[in-house]
Amino acid sequence: MDDSSENNFYENMDLKNFISAVSQLAEEREIPKKRVLEIIEVAIAAAYKKEYGEKGQMVRAKVDSKTGEISFWQVKSVVDQSMILAEDEVEEKREELEEVKGQEEIKKIRFNAERYILLEEAQKIKEEVKLGDEIEIILHSKESYGRIAAQTAKQVILQKMKEVEREMILSEYKSREGEILSGTIQRIEGPNIFVDIGKTLGILNKEEQVPREPYKIGQRLKVYLLKVEETPKGPVIFLSRTSPKLLIKLFELESPEVSAGSVEIKAIAREAGSRSKVAVYSETENIDPIGAVVGQKGIRVTSVISELNREKIDIVEYSPDIKKFITNALAPAKVIDVQIIDKNRSLAIVPDDQLSLAIGRDGQNVRLAAKLTGYRIDLKGLESNQVAEINEITDN
Repeated sequence: MDDSSENNFYENMDLKNFISAVSQLAEEREIPKKRVLEIIEVAIAAAYKKEYGEKGQMVRAKVDSKTGEISFWQVKSVVDQSMILAEDEVEEKREELEEVKGQEEIKKIRFNAERYILLEEAQKIKEEVKLGDEIEIILHSKESYGRIAAQTAKQVILQKMKEVEREMILSEYKSREGEILSGTIQRIEGPNIFVDIGKTLGILNKEEQVPREPYKIGQRLKVYLLKVEETPKGPVIFLSRTSPKLLIKLFELESPEVSAGSVEIKAIAREAGSRSKVAVYSETENIDPIGAVVGQKGIRVTSVISELNREKIDIVEYSPDIKKFITNALAPAKVIDVQIIDKNRSLAIVPDDQLSLAIGRDGQNVRLAAKLTGYRIDLKGLESNQVAEINEITDN
């Protein structure tokens, strides 16, 4: 339903067309039928009160989903004389009333016959009713409404639909935290990038963007759903392109062995946009964990590299033997021996011609190996005894 037809409908509202039009509108927004009925009922009750009701009246409506028939009733709270503020107390107690407004218990109320009913009167309608209960009084159904009532219904519908959509988005994406999503960049505002992920937009903050990765409107990319936060303006969905967990999810997409769990990604060290090291492991003897992740002729790892804008990825085999794991982590450099100095420090001995390769450009290779293994790794040339101390030990 477009805006003009929607507006024309509300200006000339009758109940049957009203229900049909709201149902169509809700279907377009993929709102469940049960919630549609709730929205219709609230809107019709609001329209009824605006057109035919009295000040202070609480009106509710019920739509029979099978027949389409609508019933209305007025709700009154049951009170007694001890709870009612006398007329000569109204001014005196006005400030007190304002102070207690919104609290769970209000000792005295200003009586309004449209909102409250005395206990003895309520018991004539329903014998077992008690103080504090609500009593329902049937109202005559109406079939047509004026322009003002129709506008009231429209406002209620738009508000309720927005609330339901927010609830649905929050629920759906909250349950998908930790998943990978495909999206399209819709707009860029300052340092933030807004990505269309289906039913809503997610935000890619500056710190979650890959350095030097180009982003442009209309670009498709895969993102990791970090978290969903509820705010007064609705749910905010935070995305990431830098999370190491994005790598795990990408390899799960490319490698059936990883998604099935027969190959496990034990650790990841990532400098987003530049280089990553991924440690893989399998307890199944006939499965080569590196081959399963790399793929025939490197097709699987190449697909991940392509998605990450040519970020280099080293796949190494994890080992519970820390010496062997450190040796593997320093690849492509060859390691002759590894000595464990204490619980988080090691010394790797390499051929002299492999020392610069083990260190890597700007120390990146050994730095990533340290992140991957959780050990500080110092390097020593076999013959020259030249020692390269790596002071940057960072968390996994």
